[in-house]
Amino acid sequence: MEQNNEENKPLGKTNAQSFWELARFVFMALLIVIPIRILIAEPFVVSGNSMVPTFENSNYLIIDKISYRLNSPKRNDVVVFRYPNDETKFFIKRIIGLPNETVDIKGSVVTITSGEEKFILDEPYVKNIADNSTHLVLKSDEYFVMGDNRSGSSDSRYWGALKRNLLTGKAFLRLLPINKIGTFPGQYKTIK
Repeated sequence: MEQNNEENKPLGKTNAQSFWELARFVFMALLIVIPIRILIAEPFVVSGNSMVPTFENSNYLIIDKISYRLNSPKRNDVVVFRYPNDETKFFIKRIIGLPNETVDIKGSVVTITSGEEKFILDEPYVKNIADNSTHLVLKSDEYFVMGDNRSGSSDSRYWGALKRNLLTGKAFLRLLPINKIGTFPGQYKTIK
C-alpha cells in the first residue's frame, strides 16, 4: 500500500497567513481598547504632592470617565480634570463646592452655603493645612476643588472655579503602589 506524503506532511502557515492573523489580532485589540480608553476608563499617573496623604507622586490610577456622563459629581469625589489655565495639563483634586453653592474659607475652616443651609466641612483626609481666606460663589456649571495637601496645592483658592466641561472623570482604581491597590481610592463620605 502506498502512503500519500501530502497527508503526512505537517501543515505550516505561510508568512502571509501569519501576518494577516497578527494584523487581525491587532485590529481587534484596537477596536476594543480605543473606545474603552476614550469613553470609559483612562490611566492616570499622579504627579506632585498636592493630594498627599491620599495620593502620592507616581501613584498609578484608573479614571472612571463614564460616571459623570450619567450622574453629577458629588462633594468629596476625587477628580481628574483639565487645568483651566492650560487645558493640555491634567490635575487631580477633591471636589469641595458644588454648583450654586458659596464656599468660604477662613484659616483652615471651610464653610459651605447651599441655599438656606450652611455647614462646616469635616475633612479628616486633610493633614497639611494652609491659612487662607477665600470667598467664591459658584455658578450652575462650576465646582470648587482643592488638594488634600492644602499647603502644597494649586487649586480653586488660587485660580477660581472649575467648569464642569473640564472634568475628565473620577478616581476609580489605584493600581500602584501595590500595597495600596483598591477601588474608589480617596473616597470619603460626609455625615451632616
